[in-house]
Amino acid sequence: FMKSQRDFLREVSLASPGEQRIKILAILTRLRQIACDPSLFLESYHGGSGKLDMLDELIAEAHEGGHRLLIFSQFTTMLSRIAEHLRRRGLAHFYLDGATPALTRMKLVREFNRGAVPVFLISLKAGGTGLNLTGADMVVHFDPWWNPAFEDQATDRAHRIGQQHTVTVYKLIAKDTIEERIMQMQESKRDLVNSVLGGDGISSALFTREDVLALLGGDGR
Repeated sequence: FMKSQRDFLREVSLASPGEQRIKILAILTRLRQIACDPSLFLESYHGGSGKLDMLDELIAEAHEGGHRLLIFSQFTTMLSRIAEHLRRRGLAHFYLDGATPALTRMKLVREFNRGAVPVFLISLKAGGTGLNLTGADMVVHFDPWWNPAFEDQATDRAHRIGQQHTVTVYKLIAKDTIEERIMQMQESKRDLVNSVLGGDGISSALFTREDVLALLGGDGR
């Protein structure tokens, strides 16, 4: 966090207002990726991910209990990492992101609801609307979208007409990371959080130097 604070202060001080917004978003995205799995950002990192380990345990228990899962992430690179783990476990799965053609989406949804595979990996934006996935009874947000509307829309893919089972929702949060700080800021700075992480860009009127430093865990002094 200390290095990120220094990077932020240095880069922002040298940038134009438009460039500042881009640099701020890049720093925050970097920290969010590290909270998910440091290897998403650090190519030389091979130390594993506590979040991924937790997900492995959750998937194993769910599979043993006969449950069927939807797993959402904002990062397609993270979904690819999860897919690797599923293959190592010998668990069949489907994958859907924004690049998946419409006809393929329909086919995957139909086959999942019929019980073809136990796990469906979906990028959060691609899964926000238009999918009826009543074949699932568990929803996992690997890196929750802090705009509640987007997250709820994804969760609602399993809460559709025709759902016959109780749906359990899990949110995986990395302790002592930017994710916890965003949660703490959500109530007092709801508009800010929606702006930063809701996919609508950063509003300079809402997003101050102090706000970024709070997310980075310091006051800049």
